[in-house]
Amino acid sequence: MRVAVAGGTGLVGRHVVAELRDSGHSPVILARTQGVDLTTGVGLAEKLSGCEAVIDVANVVTTRKKVAVDFFSRSTGHLTSAARSNGITHVVTLSIVGSDEVDFGYYFGKRAQEELVRNGGIPWTILRATQFFEFPEPLLGARSPVVMMPRMLTQPVAAQDVAEMLVEHAVRGPAGMAPEIAGPDRLDMVDVARRIARAQGRRRLVVPVKLPGKVGRAMTAGGLLPRGEYVRGRRTFDAHLAHLEAA
Repeated sequence: MRVAVAGGTGLVGRHVVAELRDSGHSPVILARTQGVDLTTGVGLAEKLSGCEAVIDVANVVTTRKKVAVDFFSRSTGHLTSAARSNGITHVVTLSIVGSDEVDFGYYFGKRAQEELVRNGGIPWTILRATQFFEFPEPLLGARSPVVMMPRMLTQPVAAQDVAEMLVEHAVRGPAGMAPEIAGPDRLDMVDVARRIARAQGRRRLVVPVKLPGKVGRAMTAGGLLPRGEYVRGRRTFDAHLAHLEAA
């Protein structure tokens, strides 16, 4: 099966590409390094030729609503349009648990993306995931000895578990709104960051920041936790820490 991976060079995208290859499929990476610009549509038609499905894990790093909505609206619009023109029969999109409940700037972009996917004229699957184990690592890797970390209660999940589930959905066929995926343990992201810093031997002062107003209250009170039945990731945070310590 030939599967295009939008954002195939990112954190989740690399795992998706590896999982597709390990499962005997042929991944096609959609990224600027491969001559594809999702925000303009340049290079999409050529890369999608011959593909049967698309897994979209493209991302933008921002907390601003306008930037997030603009990126996801343009990239998803170009992707679904090119997919229709190339006869793609399934689009699998990664989204976020709680993005429809918490009015955080970035989440408005994911809401816009989900709406475009649902109305894109192609059979679809949307998989919402909780925050990744790996989320604090780029911040901890910066040179500053002080790291500001938002207070949020979540059930962090391994990026690899999410990638495997995305590939499973791509192969299985359209499911609409798929069961959410979350890790096995409820943790505060500040604690996650501190434990990662210790495991990596980094001297970092992790300063908790509670976002103001309804957004901060929702993040700390469980607005980002899965609701109802969900798929439980098989990798634990303790195992992730052990891997970091060994590295």
